[in-house]
Amino acid sequence: MKIIQSILKTDLLIVGGGAAGCFAAISASEKSKLKILIAEKSNIKRSGCLAAGVNALNAYIGKGETPESFTDYVKREFSEVVREDLIYNAAKRLNHVTEAVEKMGLTILKDEDGNYVQRGKRSIKINGENIKPILVKELKSKDNVEILNGVNIVDYIVKNEKVIGAIGFSVKEPKIYIIYAKAVICTTGGASGIYKPNNPGFSRHKMWYSPFNTGAGYAMGIRAGAEMTTFEMRFIALRCKDTIAPTGTIAQGVKTPQVNSLGEEYVHKYGKPTTVNRLYSTVMENLSGNGPCYLKTEGINENQVEDLTKAYLNMAPSQALKWFDRKIDPALSNIEIEGTEPYIVGGHGASGYWVDTKRKTTIEGLYAAGDVSGGSPKKYVTGCFAEGEIAAENAVEYAEKQQLNTATEEEIGEIVHTITGFFNGESDFNFEELEEAMQKTMDEYAGGISQHYGYTEKKLNIAEERIEELLKLSYTLKAKDMHELLFIFELIDRLYVAKVVIAHLKARRETRWKCYEQNESYKAKDDDNFLKYVNSVCKDGKINIVYRKLIGRDEIYEH
Repeated sequence: MKIIQSILKTDLLIVGGGAAGCFAAISASEKSKLKILIAEKSNIKRSGCLAAGVNALNAYIGKGETPESFTDYVKREFSEVVREDLIYNAAKRLNHVTEAVEKMGLTILKDEDGNYVQRGKRSIKINGENIKPILVKELKSKDNVEILNGVNIVDYIVKNEKVIGAIGFSVKEPKIYIIYAKAVICTTGGASGIYKPNNPGFSRHKMWYSPFNTGAGYAMGIRAGAEMTTFEMRFIALRCKDTIAPTGTIAQGVKTPQVNSLGEEYVHKYGKPTTVNRLYSTVMENLSGNGPCYLKTEGINENQVEDLTKAYLNMAPSQALKWFDRKIDPALSNIEIEGTEPYIVGGHGASGYWVDTKRKTTIEGLYAAGDVSGGSPKKYVTGCFAEGEIAAENAVEYAEKQQLNTATEEEIGEIVHTITGFFNGESDFNFEELEEAMQKTMDEYAGGISQHYGYTEKKLNIAEERIEELLKLSYTLKAKDMHELLFIFELIDRLYVAKVVIAHLKARRETRWKCYEQNESYKAKDDDNFLKYVNSVCKDGKINIVYRKLIGRDEIYEH
């Protein structure tokens, strides 16, 4: 196959056109006249975590709350090991970015007095099925923003320890893109598909997180030697069984408790009703023979059933369709719940790039925002907007002082050769077989669903060895076309993320977050030795662990 090269030049490159990427581009375009390019592997109108919509904004400073109380809440939820400085400076922008997206056309529900309808202390109700098209419409009104759809970015171009652009390829036509920029913002999201999912076969993509978010931004940073943080804080969602639809829609929407098969409320038996404990208590009730577990909807009224149905049609229609198809009335039947497989994500959990308060990574010229940015869990949609805005402000300031750099053919030759080499691969395997092997390995030896999320040091050693074998095999795969090439790179990116996850799980020799980080070799929480961040830097293919002290809310951290 003859592959042509296309060289593009811009001032600011944004890799990933999801929530954070769109908001970063909008913010940057309003603050400067720089030329801005967004590279998106899908079509930006319906890409990323907001592709199917969302029915609430879960990070909002509601009545009686403050940025300080929001920061304290997140700190409590995650046993203190969070970046308070990042949470706090994003929290101060949550309401501002909410109002900004409302002005773009998002419908936010209001009461008789014109106030936002709150679903919880930090959550407001929206009609968000079209939130992504609304963002993109605003984006397309900006004269200095260009969108490059259908391009999968593979690696950064690093010269003299500075990111000067990125390389990718079209997913449809035989073309490699070499993009040079004065500054780069990574907003590619987190990683799904690393662990064996709840549903098999045809339904394997029926999962909590976007199945198209494959850890590309993480993997590019890992390979480039950026410092990463908190990959051991995996995120595991508590969801409606089979459909993997959100449980918060019911729990917060009609204020209903979790009950076991005996009708008993059970979360309090395992501690405070934190996000972690709602999951952990469900796992434990099933193990003790008290399952299945449910959200208690028996007895809710017709209006509440209608509200729930509308809410799910706005965000996860499969749940409403299941009720219609099986003639299930939530007022007569409780809704069964289960945990998902683990995901690596910096918006609900804290996995991602180690950044400063300007969202600058440890590599010059590279910024990160949204789910790919680490240290700041529970940022959700509005937190991604806030981080996109912060990264944009600082990347613009940096780019305005830079000259555009380029690389020689020799300097980018290795990456280009890697991309084109897959058309000459000679493996006996295909990418699906290696993907299944990766998921089976991570499930059985690194704390997946089949192990009730627990793992041991010996099991992690086995996982480490097998993931390394699969990573080597992945570079021998053969692609028939550009679409298969995309799948191969998605597999490679997932394997790099899996490698870092295992290293972090081994490095935190305690159990700080039940299920998320369930170390059966070290079952107790150990504040004396592990009230700190577990970070890592990849060098020459080896993951080197770095421990860092906690950073307070009022500290201004710089690398």
